Parts: sequence; structure tokens; C-alpha cells
Amino acid sequence: MNRRLIVAATAAAVALTGTAAGLYAAQDRQQPNTPAQPAAAQAAPVAQVELRTVEDFYAADAVVEAVRQATVSAQIAGTITHLYVDAGDRVKRGQVLARIDTREADAQVAASRAGVAQAEAAAVQAKLNYERTKSLVAQNFVSQAALDKADADYKAALAALEAARAGTAQAVTARSFAELRAPIDGVVSQRLMEVGELATPGKPVLTLHDPTTLRAVGSLPQFVLPRTATVRKANVELSAVRQIVAAKQVTVLPAADPRLLSTLIRAELPSDLPPGVVPGTAAKIRVPLGDARKLVIPADALIRRGELTAVYVISADGAAQLRQVRVGPTFEGGVVEVLAGLAAGERVQINPLVAAQ
Repeated sequence: MNRRLIVAATAAAVALTGTAAGLYAAQDRQQPNTPAQPAAAQAAPVAQVELRTVEDFYAADAVVEAVRQATVSAQIAGTITHLYVDAGDRVKRGQVLARIDTREADAQVAASRAGVAQAEAAAVQAKLNYERTKSLVAQNFVSQAALDKADADYKAALAALEAARAGTAQAVTARSFAELRAPIDGVVSQRLMEVGELATPGKPVLTLHDPTTLRAVGSLPQFVLPRTATVRKANVELSAVRQIVAAKQVTVLPAADPRLLSTLIRAELPSDLPPGVVPGTAAKIRVPLGDARKLVIPADALIRRGELTAVYVISADGAAQLRQVRVGPTFEGGVVEVLAGLAAGERVQINPLVAAQ
């Protein structure tokens, strides 16, 4: 009898436990799983979409190039025997960069020097003959014509000697071209040939540029020329390092390209540029056009995910809703123009990730 009571009590306890567990599970299913927002997101500040007067500009697509650059080419024919530098190396003006096989040039120098020696001997002989003939004319042993011929031979020998000496100087100069030297202080941009290749006159071997003198070169369409013809200042946006620098000098060329219907603009860059700005990198020259009214929001409010650009818009009930927008350029003060997606007076939330920094 007691054993039956114990078994019945145990079964009742198990049933009660299962009922409680099922009740708790049902309550969990009824409550939505809503994770709490991070503290930074909840505390992110809010900004208002507003019309503001900003300094408008035209962003001209440009490319960075070196003001001082040089191509080191061979001036004589021969095989390259040594290359002392590689791309990225810094060089000084006059530094030897490469050497060309000089055996043929050495032979030409030796031949020209032998020609000088021969011309000197001929000049000495012609002088002796002239002096001898002059003495004979004084004694009436030969005619004046013989003296005139001896004088002409002597002058011809002197001219041949000068020509031989000039040929030697030319050969020595050509021999010096076997050493390719840096014409400027700078950095090696490219090494276009390797040891063992045949160099010919005019064939490029190395290219150099001065990294302290860079400029951005772009094009201005004709519809902005009336407002930019006398521009004297501009900012340059360097996409590679995500910086905007002020140009030291701006020049708008006075002639237009009839094919592209555009005019070149050059902006001299400062010498203290960050690493990563090299010739060939993309840039934008921001040419000022005057003040204009623009619909703007803080650039920190933007959320970029690949090709998507969006902001969190605060609704009337205080909820944040993600909305896609289309934006334009960024102006001074850290504001960006809104082209579509927002209206003046709406409120946007600063990007929580930016606000947390």
C-alpha cells in the first residue's frame, strides 16, 4: 500500500514539473526576441536637415603628375653591363645609374688619338718643308710658286690636326655617355631595361621624378569657364589618402582643346604630402564657383555599405528608420549635400559607430 502511494506521488510530481516547463516555454514563445541597442547607438546625437549657404565648387577630374621628371636614355649603342638602381630608389643629380659596354667606344677613342698623333707628325713635316722652301726662295733656288704650295700644305696640315683633335674630343665625349647619370634629384619611377639588353641611341633605360614637386592636372568644361577663368585658389581632393589639401598655385591655361571642348587646369600641390600620393594617382580639383544654397546634413550621419548610402531618420514618435539617400560633394564644415531622399526640417541620427569614437 505504501509503495503504491509513493509511486503515485512521484508520477504527480513529474507531471507537475512538465506542466511548469511547458508554461515557461509558452511564455518565451510569446515574448519577441528584441536585442537591446548598443549604448553608443542609443546615445547617438541627432542633426537636422537644413538649407545652408556654402561655398560651391566644380570638381574637375584630375591626375597627379610630377612637375620635374626625366627619362634617362642611352646615347650610344651597346650592351648594358650594370644597373645600380631600381624603381623606388632615391638618387642625386650626377649619380651613376647604369653603365653600357665601352669596348667599342674605347676603340674609337684609341683610333682618334692615333689620328691626332699622325696629324701632328704631318703638321711638323709640313712646317719643316715650308721653312726649307722659304729659305730656298730667299736664295733664288726655287720659284715663289713652290713657296706658296709649301705654305698651303702647312696650313692644310694644321687644319687636319685640329680636325683630328676635335674627333678625339668627340670620341671621348661619346665614351662618357657609357655612364648614365641622373639629371635631377628624385626617385626612380621605372626601370625599363635589364642587364644584358642592347641599348640604342634614344632608347629609354630609366625614368625619374621629383616627389617634392607634384601637381594635379584636370579639365574644365566650357560652361564653367566664365566663372573659373580668373580663379587663383582651389582645393585638391586626394582619393588615395582621403585628404583634401590646398593648392599652392592654380593655373587655368588660356587655350581650349577643340576636340574635348575643355580647358586644362593645373594645381600645384604642397611638398609635405602624405605617403601614397605619387604620379598617376587620381585626384579632383575643387574649383570655387561662389556661394550657393544647398540642402546639407553632417557627413558623419551617412552609413555606407558597398553601393548603399543611407541615414537613420528620426520619425515623429522618436523611432529611427533606415532610409536610402543620394548625396553630392562634401563641403567645408563636414557637411554633405543631399540630392534626394530627405527634406528640410527632418532629423537624422549621427552614425553610432562614428559617435562612439
